[in-house]
Amino acid sequence: MNNDDGIPCLWMRGGTSKGAYFLARDLPQDVAARDALLLSIMGSPDPMQIDGIGGADPLTSKVAILSPSSRADADVDYLFLQVFVDQALVSDAQGCGNILAGVGPAAIERGLVPAQDDETPVRIHMRNTGEVARAVVQTPGGRVSYAGTARIDGVPGTHAPVPLMFKGIAGSMCGSLLPTGNAVDVIDGIACTLIDNGMPCVILRADAVGLTGQESREALEADQTLKSRLEAIRLQAGPLMNLGDVAKKSVPKMTMISGPMQGGVVSTRSFIPHRCHATIGVFAAISVATVCTLKGTPAAQIATRTEGTQFSIEHPSGSMKVIVERDQSGNVTAAGLLRTTRKLFEGRVFPASAVRP
Repeated sequence: MNNDDGIPCLWMRGGTSKGAYFLARDLPQDVAARDALLLSIMGSPDPMQIDGIGGADPLTSKVAILSPSSRADADVDYLFLQVFVDQALVSDAQGCGNILAGVGPAAIERGLVPAQDDETPVRIHMRNTGEVARAVVQTPGGRVSYAGTARIDGVPGTHAPVPLMFKGIAGSMCGSLLPTGNAVDVIDGIACTLIDNGMPCVILRADAVGLTGQESREALEADQTLKSRLEAIRLQAGPLMNLGDVAKKSVPKMTMISGPMQGGVVSTRSFIPHRCHATIGVFAAISVATVCTLKGTPAAQIATRTEGTQFSIEHPSGSMKVIVERDQSGNVTAAGLLRTTRKLFEGRVFPASAVRP
C-alpha cells in the first residue's frame, strides 16, 4: 500500500472527543502495519503529537474504523482504537461511546448506509465488545445535518442530536456486570465496585483517598501520589475483572465519586486510565449510573434520586444525562444517552514517508 497520495479520512468530533474515521478498506489488513500507520498519522509517540493530527490528549487521539456490517442485525461495523499520545501503543481493549456518536453520520457520508429522508436509524456493531448500538441521525432531504439545538456539556454551542441506545452491554468485556460477583470489593483498604456495563470501571469514593471529589482536572493530574495509588488498585483489579494484566491496557477506568454539586445524582472524576478525563466517557457514565442503583455500593451510599430512568452524572465540565431502563426486578435492561457530533474536515491524511505498510 503506497500512501504518497494520502489516505481518505474524516476528522470528526464525536461527543466530547475527536478522532479520525477511516474505512477499513483504506487501511492495511495486517494489525501491526495498521497500528504503525496510525501512530504515524497521529504523531505518536510524542507528548505534543507535533508531527501528526493528534491533539496531544487522549481525547483527541482516537480512531474509528468502519466497514460493511458482518452481521444481519447491524448496518455497519465499528472498531475503536485508542492511539496513545506518548507511547507507541494502539489499543482495541475498549470501546468509545463518544466516537460512536460520529459513526452513524460517517457511515452515511462514506456510503456504507443509505440516508433516509428526515432521519436515519443506524444499527452499529461495536466490534470491540460485540454489542449493537442504535443511533438516530438527522438526514433532512437525504443528507446528514449537523445543525440543531441539542447541547451537551463539554462542547460549546448547539448541534443536531444523536440519540444512542444500548442493550445487552452488561459484562461487555468482563463477562458479567459484576465480574467478581460482589457489589463491593476491598483493594488496598479501599472499598471499590468493579463493574462493567459497557465499560470496565473501578468506582470508589473520593473521600476514601483523602479528596473531596471536586478537585480540578489540573490538580488531579499533578497529584502523583494519588495517581500511583489509583494505578496500584487498577493493576490489582484487572485480574479480578477477568482482564488479566492491565499494565499496558486502557481498561479498567478509575472513577472517583462524590456527592453532586449541580443537582445531579453523583459527581465523578474519571481517569482514562492515567490522565484525568475532562468530562467522562459515555460507557463509563452508564456504568456509574448503574452502580448508583446497586444497594450497598460506595456510589449508592452518596447518590441522590436514584429512582426513575434519568441520571445526571456530573463531571469536571458539567454533566451527562444517562437513561437507565430496568425491569420489575431492578435489573438493567437498556441504557442510553444523547450525544452530538460534527464533521470537521474530509480529505486525505499523510503519514510519515518512512511508514510503508
